[in-house]
Amino acid sequence: MTSISDIIEQFIKDMLKDTPDGTVDLRRNEMADFFKCAPSQINYVLSTRFTLDRGYYIESRRGGGGYIRIRRLNIDKDDYIVHLLNNRIGKSIGEPQGHAIIDDMVEQKLITQREGEIMKAAISDDALAVPLAGKGMFRARILGAMLKRILAL
Repeated sequence: MTSISDIIEQFIKDMLKDTPDGTVDLRRNEMADFFKCAPSQINYVLSTRFTLDRGYYIESRRGGGGYIRIRRLNIDKDDYIVHLLNNRIGKSIGEPQGHAIIDDMVEQKLITQREGEIMKAAISDDALAVPLAGKGMFRARILGAMLKRILAL
């Protein structure tokens, strides 16, 4: 079953695809009325699914004429992967965060869906047969090595 957050996310992504500059302006209350949800649900979707790490920039203006502007960044593959290596992964990363990075790479067509699933399997808790305290470190090293290989292609 699809959640309201998934529906809202897809709706916004479809809107972004339909704009030539990859920018869309929204009004949070209008979106909440449209989806028959609380405005905080819109905030949740924006703050968790439209982040800089996922290739989006959000700016907002409060007040009566306020808006939320979402811009899909035009990220060069090499710059994006270097950004992930230097700023997002670090020395340790959790499984959900690693999966989010991989999902975004699939969405941006930097890797195929199949490659993404293979990468997710490689960084899963099940695959990392090490003590819990070391899993994040090994996951970061494995994911970093895969991204460096993609960068070299």
